[in-house]
Amino acid sequence: MIRVLVTDDSRVMRQIVIRTLRQAGYDWDVREAADGAEALEAIRADEPDVVLSDWNMPNLSGIDLLRSLRAEGFATPFGFVTSEGSPEMRAQAEAAGALFLIAKPFTPEAFREVIDPVLA
Repeated sequence: MIRVLVTDDSRVMRQIVIRTLRQAGYDWDVREAADGAEALEAIRADEPDVVLSDWNMPNLSGIDLLRSLRAEGFATPFGFVTSEGSPEMRAQAEAAGALFLIAKPFTPEAFREVIDPVLA
């Protein structure tokens, strides 16, 4: 079973992401982190198969989380689920090693479009 870490400082948004994953047909083992620092510790302790992260969070932003993971040698598939999706943000995410950026509001179909190729 695929293990995913959903990272967002909003508990409600974590629940929405998890529900959307299920609606998209992903019956995954889901763990949660409330910010980038908590996610970094969780990944170091038990690396998941996929990380879905918000961008703007206290303690450690999503982009800083991704950069920290890559600097430590983690190649964990990483995608952003965030309220912003500007071209600059997408370029920054891609340069840091993110596989995708899903902008809110999102649909189960939007998740399938970006996640299926990652899992192939």
